Amino acid sequence: MPLLLTSSSSSLRALPPPLAAASPRACVRVAASASAPDGVGATASGFPSFIPRAVQRIRDGAAIRLAKRIERVPVQTSFSGSPILSSCVRPLKQQQDADPIVLLHGFDSSCLEWRYTYPLLEEAGLEAWAVDILGWGFSDLATRPPCDVASKREHLYQFWKSYIKRPMVLVGPSLGAAVAIDFSVNYPEAVSKLIFIGASVYSEGPKDMTRMPKFVSYAGVFILKSLPLRFLATGLAFNKTPNEFFDWVQIGRLHCLLPWWEDATVDFMIRGGYNVIKQIKQRLHQELPDAILRQVRQCGHIPHVEKPREAAKLVLEFLERDKAEKADGASVTPVLTNG
Repeated sequence: MPLLLTSSSSSLRALPPPLAAASPRACVRVAASASAPDGVGATASGFPSFIPRAVQRIRDGAAIRLAKRIERVPVQTSFSGSPILSSCVRPLKQQQDADPIVLLHGFDSSCLEWRYTYPLLEEAGLEAWAVDILGWGFSDLATRPPCDVASKREHLYQFWKSYIKRPMVLVGPSLGAAVAIDFSVNYPEAVSKLIFIGASVYSEGPKDMTRMPKFVSYAGVFILKSLPLRFLATGLAFNKTPNEFFDWVQIGRLHCLLPWWEDATVDFMIRGGYNVIKQIKQRLHQELPDAILRQVRQCGHIPHVEKPREAAKLVLEFLERDKAEKADGASVTPVLTNG
């Protein structure tokens, strides 16, 4: 399976693993703001009605445009009695002559992470999907479905089976790389290529914390949502503090304002999170001697946000290389890029 992987050239500035993100570095509890009524229609401002009203405070034009394209589509799973209205950005048109590219996101994030790179991929003619991983993003989780690793995996598979239906190029940034590894190992027929960006795959997760008192887990999650911790995490994610820093904090935190975010995140954390170390031998650079490593220099942990044109260029070059080698009848060399 062809593989493109990107990780920060300034690795010391990369985000800590998911468990560290919930450590008690801040103690400010921020209450969730009210969100707009659920529904699939748009409000007068043009945003979907299920997006929290705080979206109207965002000034980032790319985030605004992508937020207005977010929709919810029904996904039926074995662990939910009714379909889960699942948030995503769908391509303007689907193709049949090339594999679709499906963009995941990092830990506790949303499809808005792709606000700068998604349009570039779309302009290049790719069939691009940006999908919110179950438990994060803007899906309707009012029924409180389980959000552990197995549920996230099945949900993504059922989404793929219902809407994409063809082998896909699966893109996983940060913890999304662990999501992609776990998914592709279990559903190899659904994935034609893998692209990792700043892969966070060596963490063993928080392990099973089901015996821990629930109030402790919820206290950690409240801290995770707090503005001080979000400011810290955003600052660590980038090589250079952007002028839009406060706006980027607001964008990264927007999905946390949905009323089920705390329950979904606690459910994921207490059940152990992702641990794909045993599966890495099938996927990463040190196990692939023919792989090529690329770097986006002077860039932090999230190149598709900090340097979207370079990130998009590397993705497109990887896909073109694969296409050319297939046309020549050559074996495809896995490509690893360091973002």
